Amino acid sequence: MIKHLNPHRLACALSAVLLFCSGSTQALGLMQAYELALQKDPTYREAFYDSEAGKEYRVLGRSALLPTLQGSFSGSKVKADQDISDSLGRVSHSDPEYISRSTVLQLRQPLFSLDAVARYKQGKAQSEYSDFRFALSAQELIGRVTGAYMDALYAEDQVALAITQRDAFAEQQKVNQRLFEKGEGTKTDMLETQARLDLAEAQLIEARDALVNNRLVLAGMIGEDVTALDPLGPTFRIRPLQPQSFEEWKQLALKNNPDLLSQHAAIEAARQEVNKAKAGYTPRLDFIGSVSKGAAESLNTYNQSSTQRSIGIQLNIPLYTGGAVGATTRQAVAGFEKAKTELELRTDKNLTELRKQYNLVLSSAARMAALVKAVESGKLLMTATEQSIKGGVRINLDLLNAQQQLYTSQRDLASARYNYLLSHIRLRAQAGVLSVEDVREIAAYFH
Repeated sequence: MIKHLNPHRLACALSAVLLFCSGSTQALGLMQAYELALQKDPTYREAFYDSEAGKEYRVLGRSALLPTLQGSFSGSKVKADQDISDSLGRVSHSDPEYISRSTVLQLRQPLFSLDAVARYKQGKAQSEYSDFRFALSAQELIGRVTGAYMDALYAEDQVALAITQRDAFAEQQKVNQRLFEKGEGTKTDMLETQARLDLAEAQLIEARDALVNNRLVLAGMIGEDVTALDPLGPTFRIRPLQPQSFEEWKQLALKNNPDLLSQHAAIEAARQEVNKAKAGYTPRLDFIGSVSKGAAESLNTYNQSSTQRSIGIQLNIPLYTGGAVGATTRQAVAGFEKAKTELELRTDKNLTELRKQYNLVLSSAARMAALVKAVESGKLLMTATEQSIKGGVRINLDLLNAQQQLYTSQRDLASARYNYLLSHIRLRAQAGVLSVEDVREIAAYFH
């Protein structure tokens, strides 16, 4: 009687290999990987410090409206030659030496300055831009970590399937060898199986290389080596898509997408740059108050000291700057128009990606359902093929093809499940509503 590898034994072998790949040490969960990346991912840390620097734009802009207080002190040793004539024409000579000192404290408060107002509004816009870019980086981190995590898991699945497939072909080769020695098998059966076995060995090497590379990518984000990951649980549920219509997702994206919001802030900053340039045509009015103390400030008063207090206003009216104001204004207007065009480009790009991820969520669910049926059908086909071989209806090649079809369906099903989860993450990221709660929900699929 001819013996072949049962599909149920294939499933058991696959589970054992997955356990070997991910259960020998403490497995790293998705939520744990995300928390480590928050602390150690270089790209995210860079974005964090950019955000910290960007917060100061608000302070810098506000400072243009606030008073400035300036103090100065000067001191010098003076040696003079002095000739003084009296009313009779007589000249007296002296060589006074003295220390001259001057201390000034001045307060300046803008009363009317369009430049200061524009700088204040621009500072707010620049800080908002920085905040939105950091929010975008935070969402991108979720996408990068979950993507790297699932890529590493998929690579583990590929290794496990490749090992199972190789072992199945190796077992089939032993069966063919025994049958051939008994005169019941053929040389062709042995050659067919050996060819599949050699191919499976090559695929296993490739899968192991991919596993190492994908683990290195994840390790670079979390700052430590990756040896084991939580695999997908035995049950996989389809998440309800909320909201359901694309138009609702589109409105969410237009309202919440941090990339688009940051560009709106960039447009406002560019608008205020125009106002700053135009302020070069307008007058500026400042309140000035000062206190000054002097001692021996001049040769005539070298034996005197004085204190002066003054308050008043200063009006500066620009008359001609050699064309600099006009050129600066035209540059700022061009930058403003460029920022508006950039918003159009980013809107089109983000909405296109939103539509892509929306369609992937819908199609992935249908694809998974079809692949689940394909896997079940593949198992039934292997069983039926084994029975047909026993009855002399099918041959060895039919069994090899059935095995290959089952492995392909299992591989595609694993890929579809990961893509489905990633599409959910990316869809919510494009809509600007991705949060740590979504990471927790996705992490529940792995244990």
